[in-house]
Amino acid sequence: MTYPLISLIIPTYRREQILKDTLEDVLKQDYPHLEIIVVDQTLTHEPSIQAYLEQLVNTHKIQWFRVNWASLPGARNYGVRRAKGEIILFIDDDVQLPPNYLYAHVEAYQKDPRIGAIAGRVLDRMKLADSEKVANPESPYTIEILPPEAMDPGIAWYHIDLVHTTKPQQVISTRGCNMSFRKEIFTKYNIWFDERFRGSAVREESDFCLRLRQTGYKIWYEPDAYLVHLGEETGGCHDISTRSFNYQLTFYHNHFLMALKNLNLNQQLRLYAKLFDCHVLGNPPCNKGGSPLKILVRLFFYSLGLLDAMKTVILAKGSDGQIYSQEDLNNSQLNQNQLSQIA
Repeated sequence: MTYPLISLIIPTYRREQILKDTLEDVLKQDYPHLEIIVVDQTLTHEPSIQAYLEQLVNTHKIQWFRVNWASLPGARNYGVRRAKGEIILFIDDDVQLPPNYLYAHVEAYQKDPRIGAIAGRVLDRMKLADSEKVANPESPYTIEILPPEAMDPGIAWYHIDLVHTTKPQQVISTRGCNMSFRKEIFTKYNIWFDERFRGSAVREESDFCLRLRQTGYKIWYEPDAYLVHLGEETGGCHDISTRSFNYQLTFYHNHFLMALKNLNLNQQLRLYAKLFDCHVLGNPPCNKGGSPLKILVRLFFYSLGLLDAMKTVILAKGSDGQIYSQEDLNNSQLNQNQLSQIA
């Protein structure tokens, strides 16, 4: 078997020791053809982390790109434009990797040339702990085959489980902290992450995957390509406080934006109903507090998020919203012009 070049892209924002730990895990991988691209949105690092990153650059172990803005989809696109690999692999900056992680991603593509993306299993520390509270300790909660609803664009997001599922199968979407794609998804089909998804960019990978599926490629879930997601409570590309105004607004905005862009009317209505039932009323699987005041507050953000997403779509009529990518492309063109003038 020949092993293609993997471009492993790590967007990072306001992470220090955990970023170092993640990179050390990556550097332990023995995969023969690998480039590591760190897209760093942190303005100032602690001196020890700054020195560590500089040392990795100086020894040609990583490529380290620093930008002065914070956007998770923008950082992903920025990394892809600099990647040389046939396979583009994204991980978060707070993960732990098993020894054969990279091989598992690559070998999954060998199963079928129609596979355009791999959704790796995520051993999410928080979600595993939640499931253990309700599962029989002698019989841990697992899923072999996802239900048909997990492939329905209207409600799949409440049925797809990339934490507890144990068998390989086709899925509708990846999860952002552990996903890979054939490079040609970007270069040949011109599908990029939408930089209008804000904050933690929830649903940005779902939006990307719904557009990817229109190419005829399929998305394959590979449980052997697993990692441990630590879910650190500090740093990261988002407002970590789920009670904050910005978090609540962007959460609903991003869900509605994905729906408005990709779903037909019937699918949209079913998603809106499920979003309302789960996240506003607090019914399972969300299991939120059901006091009238809390429901009214969540209804306010639900309504505001819908209006905000509609505004985003309307404004997009004259722009694709890729502001960070456009800035990067403009800067690249400017640099090329300056070099040609010198030559």
